[in-house]
Amino acid sequence: MRRGVCLALGLFAFGLTGCSASEDSEVSLASGHRFEPETITVEVGTTVTWVSESDDAHTVTAYEESIPDAASYFSSGGFASEEEARDDLPGALLKSGDTYEVTFKRPGTYAYFCIPHESDGMKATVIVQE
Repeated sequence: MRRGVCLALGLFAFGLTGCSASEDSEVSLASGHRFEPETITVEVGTTVTWVSESDDAHTVTAYEESIPDAASYFSSGGFASEEEARDDLPGALLKSGDTYEVTFKRPGTYAYFCIPHESDGMKATVIVQE
């Protein structure tokens, strides 16, 4: 019986850890033209959610050359390339309260930026580990 209780407690604790992981995979598009956090580290298979909390409209746009081999390109608006995202800014914009999600299936470092605020330094990184 004692072993069963320990196993149940261990699974419960593991479940709590899993719940808090979703909080750790959220990035804010914040006022002041910045992503918070600027760098996030997650495990393969994690879904990162960007939440626009700014009055300004922003994008989440991957630098195409930074995508690891065999990984999928990502951009708010669902564009297939960085060029397409840059060419259709209105289609990529996230307004206050909007969210955007990406599930990272390949390990590596993914650099991304906000198209209208790139020159202001609104750039960030997702590091995906196995």
